[in-house]
Amino acid sequence: MLDLPFNHTVTIIIITVIISFLAFSNQRLMNRLIFWPPAMQKGQYDRFITHGFIHADGMHLLFNMFTLFFFGSIIESFYRQYAYDMGFVLFYLGGLIFAILPSYLKHKNDTQWASLGASGAVSAVLFAYILFQPWKLIFVFFIPVPAIIFAILYVAYSIWSGKKGNSNINHSAHLWGAAYGVIITILIEPKVLPHFFKALSQLPF
Repeated sequence: MLDLPFNHTVTIIIITVIISFLAFSNQRLMNRLIFWPPAMQKGQYDRFITHGFIHADGMHLLFNMFTLFFFGSIIESFYRQYAYDMGFVLFYLGGLIFAILPSYLKHKNDTQWASLGASGAVSAVLFAYILFQPWKLIFVFFIPVPAIIFAILYVAYSIWSGKKGNSNINHSAHLWGAAYGVIITILIEPKVLPHFFKALSQLPF
């Protein structure tokens, strides 16, 4: 059990679940928080953050919060030593922004495009975690799966769902968020890279 004075991971999950459920039944709230590029012309830059606290449906919300719950606290214990105990929160919010930027640049004049979900930030947390414990087992629907295998499946799911393109979920944000999580973590602590390769070479089976 982590000796943390206040768990930011659980707090983010609670806030996200509450706002997502409110938006499920309030289309006006959903429309105000969703990432819609033309709104930036009105100065609504808060959407770079708010889109990560709403989701398309219950399964989308469950998938993201499930992943954040299993991996968040470990990464939080690393990042909280920075920025006066707010390092993890800043890392998470930075993931939301960085992951959506490529899509924003691509669709900034597209009034028909929108995006929502915490996928970018959650993917950042997941891939940062893998740098520390690539073979750590987690339970996916009661089935033990190594973290790195789960990550590969997560990316595969993102690519497959992105090609379907039948929802407002921005699956490309998974990939950009993953890149953000890996790059930022290595920049902050370069020693994590040789640690990762060493841990990866030590197969648990």
